[in-house]
Amino acid sequence: MIYNFGLQISMLLFGTNSIVSLDWVDSLIIAVYFVFVLGIGYYLLRFTKTGDDFFLAGRKMTSWIAGLSFVAANLGSLELMGWAASAYQYGILATHWYWIGAIPAMLFLGLIMMPFYYISKTHSVPGYLKLRFGQGASMLSAVSFGLMTVFMSGINMYAMALVMKVVLGWDINFSIWVSSVTVMVYVVLGGLLSAIFNEVLQFMLIWLGALVIPIVGLVETGGWSGMVARIHQNFPTGNYTHLWSNLGSFNDNPMGIHWTGIVFGLGLIISFGYWTTDFLVVQRVLSAKDLRSAKMAPIIGAGFKMMVPLIVILPGLLGLAVIPGLVGEQQAVATGAHSYNEVLPLMLARYAGPGLLGLGVTALIAGFMSGMAGNVSAFATVWTYDIYRPLHVSLAKKEESDAYYVKIGRWCTIIGVIVSIGTAYLVQQFASIMDYVQALFSFFIAPLFGTVILGMLWKRTTAAGGFWGLFAGIFSSVSMWLWVKVDPAALKIIALSQNAKGMAEDMYRALWSWIICVSVTVIVSYFTKPKPEAELVGLVRGCTAIPSEGDLPFYKRPVFWGSVIFVIFIALNIIFW
Repeated sequence: MIYNFGLQISMLLFGTNSIVSLDWVDSLIIAVYFVFVLGIGYYLLRFTKTGDDFFLAGRKMTSWIAGLSFVAANLGSLELMGWAASAYQYGILATHWYWIGAIPAMLFLGLIMMPFYYISKTHSVPGYLKLRFGQGASMLSAVSFGLMTVFMSGINMYAMALVMKVVLGWDINFSIWVSSVTVMVYVVLGGLLSAIFNEVLQFMLIWLGALVIPIVGLVETGGWSGMVARIHQNFPTGNYTHLWSNLGSFNDNPMGIHWTGIVFGLGLIISFGYWTTDFLVVQRVLSAKDLRSAKMAPIIGAGFKMMVPLIVILPGLLGLAVIPGLVGEQQAVATGAHSYNEVLPLMLARYAGPGLLGLGVTALIAGFMSGMAGNVSAFATVWTYDIYRPLHVSLAKKEESDAYYVKIGRWCTIIGVIVSIGTAYLVQQFASIMDYVQALFSFFIAPLFGTVILGMLWKRTTAAGGFWGLFAGIFSSVSMWLWVKVDPAALKIIALSQNAKGMAEDMYRALWSWIICVSVTVIVSYFTKPKPEAELVGLVRGCTAIPSEGDLPFYKRPVFWGSVIFVIFIALNIIFW
C-alpha cells in the first residue's frame, strides 16, 4: 500500500518514462541521505566563524581526511558517468586518465610542489600567483578558473539529472534544483569544512553503491576473460581491451590517438596541470594540519585513485559486452536512442533490485553532490579572495573584516550554484561528457600549469612573463578549438591525424598551448626584470628552505610511500599492456 501510494505520487510529479521504479525502501535510503548531509552542514555552522574556517577548514585536517577529500572532490557524478561513457566509447584506453593521467602528477604535487603552496600560506592557486607574479597573472587565472568551475559544476548537474531521467523518469529540472539547492545550503552553512566532511561520507557511499555493477556484471559475463570475449564478439574490428599495445598508430585504437598524445598531452600536461594547479583539488590539501600531512594527502589520494577504474571504467567495458548499440549524445537526441552518457544508469537498472537500487542511486547522488560541492567551495574562495577582494580594496580604498569576506563567500556560493545551472545544457553539443571536460582543461588548466611550474622552479621568471605566457596559452588553446570547428581539416595539423577523435584533439591542443605558454613566458622573462631573490623566499625552489624529514622513520616519510605507489602504478600498466 505504501509503495503503491509512493509510486502514484512519483508518477504525478516526475512522469512515467523510466527504466525502473523505486521501492519504498529505496526512497527511504535517498531521503535519509538528504537529511543527513543537511544535518552535517547545520552542525558545522558553529565551527565556521573565520575566513580560514570557511575557506580552508581551519587548516586542521589530518592527511587521511585531506587525502580522501582530495580524491572525493574529483569523484563526482561527472567522474562516474563521464568515464563510464568514455570507457564505452574508447574502451580501456579511458583508464589512462586514472593512471598515467593522475598518479605521477599527484605524487609530484605531494613531494615537489606542496611545500611551496603550504609554506607560502596561500589560500588558493591564484593567490600563489599573486605572491609570485603580481595581480595581473592572479586575476587572469582567477577569472579563467571561475569560468571553468561553473561549467564543471553545470556538468555535474547535467550528469545527475540524466541519471534521474534515465533510471527513474524524473523531470530534469526537478533533479537539478533539488540536488543543487541541497549542496548550496550545506556549503553556505559550513563552507569547506562541511564540503570535506560530506565528501568523505560520499566517497564511502559511492564505493558501497557503485560496486554492485562490476561485481554482478563480471558474474554475468564470466569474469574478465568472458567480458573481453563478448566485447570482441560484439566489436570484431575494434580494439577496446589493450592499454598500450595499440597506441603505435593513430588508426589502431578507438580514440585515434598515438602514444605521444597520451604520454605528453595527457601524462605530462593535462594531468600535471589539473592535479597540481586546479584549485578544486589543491584546496583540499591546503586544509591539512601541517606540511607532512599536506605532502602525504596527495600520496594517499593516489593510492585510492588507482582503484577507482574498478567502479567507473569497468562498468563502461561491461556495457560494451552486454548492451552494444549506444551512440553519441547528438545522435541520441536526433534519434531517441540511448547515448554513451547513459551507460552507467542503464547498467544500474540492469543489475540493481529494491534496496540495491536505492543504494546505487544514492551513490550517484552523493557523487553529484561531492563534485558540485568541490566546485562551488573552490569558486567561492577564488572569487571572494582573488577577484572581489582586490577590486573592492582598489575601489573602496580600505580593507574589510574577516567576517565580511565570509559573508561574501556565502553569497558567492549561492551565485555560483545559480550560474552553474545555466551551463548544464551545453553538454549536449559533445559526443560524451568527458569530451566536454577535457576541452575545458585544455583551455585553462594546461597553460596554467606552464605558468605555475616555471614560477615555482625558475627564479628568472618575471611578472610580465607569467602574465603574457598564461594569456598566450589560453588564447591559443581556444583559437585552436575554434579553428577546428570552422575548418575540420585543421584537425590533421593540431592532432597530427585526420582520424583523431575529440579526446585526442584535446590532448594535443593542451600540449601545444602549454608549449606556447612556456615559450612566451621564457622569452618575455628574458626581456624583463625579475624580482630580487629576497622576495622569492617561500615561493621558489632554490630560495626556500624545505623542512627536513630526516628525524622520521623511513616508513613515515612521504617519499617512501610515494615510491610504493609509483611501483604499483608501473606494475598495473604492465599487467594491462
